[in-house]
Amino acid sequence: MARILVVDDDPDIITAVRMSLEGAGHHVIAAYSGEEGFEKLKSENPDLLILDVMMETHTEGFQMALMLHNPDPTSEYAQFRDLPILMLTAIHSTTPLRFEPDIDDLPVELFVDKPIDPDDLLGKVDWILSREKFE
Repeated sequence: MARILVVDDDPDIITAVRMSLEGAGHHVIAAYSGEEGFEKLKSENPDLLILDVMMETHTEGFQMALMLHNPDPTSEYAQFRDLPILMLTAIHSTTPLRFEPDIDDLPVELFVDKPIDPDDLLGKVDWILSREKFE
């Protein structure tokens, strides 16, 4: 199955995501910060990135997504420009703010709200991975 990198500063969230994804046959790689996430991207070359919005800063996940999908061909992360990103967030349940994927401003495929519903997570992961096979 897929190699999935999960970047979240909450070990309990990583455990919950790992249990759901490994139960479905995926290989999960964990990183507990954006910095560690960038390192694991380079060493592990995942098929999908699951990324928390708020880690060391309130926008670290958004900043990481923008860096990875930077259109500059000389970007340090140019090889990851097409890596699909699924964002994890509690923002929708704790504030009136609403975010949606946007190719220019927020280059991610989908959002998963925390607390995580395993069926919702797996459904979105499967949808993204099946879509990637045909692009």
